[in-house]
Amino acid sequence: MKARSTSNPDNRFAKQTVAYDDGEGPPPATVSLIDDRSKTILSSNDSPDLGFRWSANPYRGCLHACAYCYARPTHEYLDLGAGTDFDTKIVVKREAPALLRAHFEKPSWRGETVMFSGVTDCYQAIERDLELTRKCLEVCLEYKNPVSVISKSALVERDIELFVELAKQARFHIAVSLAWTDADMARAMEPWAPSPERRLKTIETLAKAGVPVSIVAAPIIPGLNDSQLVGLLERAADAGATHAGWVLLRLPGAVAQVFPERLQAAMPLAADKVLHRIRSTRGGEKLYQSEFGTRGRGEGPYAETIAAIFDATCDRLKLGRRTMETNEDAEPTTFKRPPPKTAQLSLW
Repeated sequence: MKARSTSNPDNRFAKQTVAYDDGEGPPPATVSLIDDRSKTILSSNDSPDLGFRWSANPYRGCLHACAYCYARPTHEYLDLGAGTDFDTKIVVKREAPALLRAHFEKPSWRGETVMFSGVTDCYQAIERDLELTRKCLEVCLEYKNPVSVISKSALVERDIELFVELAKQARFHIAVSLAWTDADMARAMEPWAPSPERRLKTIETLAKAGVPVSIVAAPIIPGLNDSQLVGLLERAADAGATHAGWVLLRLPGAVAQVFPERLQAAMPLAADKVLHRIRSTRGGEKLYQSEFGTRGRGEGPYAETIAAIFDATCDRLKLGRRTMETNEDAEPTTFKRPPPKTAQLSLW
């Protein structure tokens, strides 16, 4: 049987292209962008499991294609699928910077921290060309609004100078999401995301530039990458991370179908053991619990052991904790509206 070609040359008439960083994609499928005409950019939540109220999501769907991504069900609200649609059909809010500025001008805005992003990676590959996240962060700097960023992407290095200014003039923090030291396992579960080595290098680059950086070990998948947690925290501390956090695997909605399917395809010999371990942290029968307080930590002896290992390792390495519950607004806001721009009066 002749092997099927996977070549797909760029369309010379395309108005939009996607460039990939070292260690990323490209995905073996056509990527399409869908414009989002939403009139707002900030989403609010009142979850006691999250330390922030406001998040900004310039993109929905994610080119990293992580098998476990808890945000997959959000594509179903758009009449799209939570599987390959989520990986390749990226919804873009092109007016995000203008919408953010308009929100900051509202008298009701109190200068609370804005998280980029609460759903999908704000620095995924399409950001290189569109620069929507960068432009939103420039608005945050203009208004001196506190900001937190979480990303897997090495593209964050492009905006280091902007991060430095945000740290000086506002309150800023960035977290690199990484839960692996094993590159092959990472590639199996995060097929188009940067490698662990590349992300550790990003932590080092940010730290050397004086940018406050932490590592979020997310997700910890029982029976798969929990054994890598200690080594991961050690390497992150060596790279310059000052804080760490962790989140147990979450499989809400359709993710409870997507993840096992992709796990079975990528690691057929380990799949049953891993799914059994996951259930052991979710009451013994389910793959997920949605209740506040347990959804990000699990329950039972296995989950408690993961938490104890994380805490003991952070204590030994003198890493501060940044948990899901960490209050991003514990300090007074730095928010300040710039003076209005007025046209110069004519002399005549």
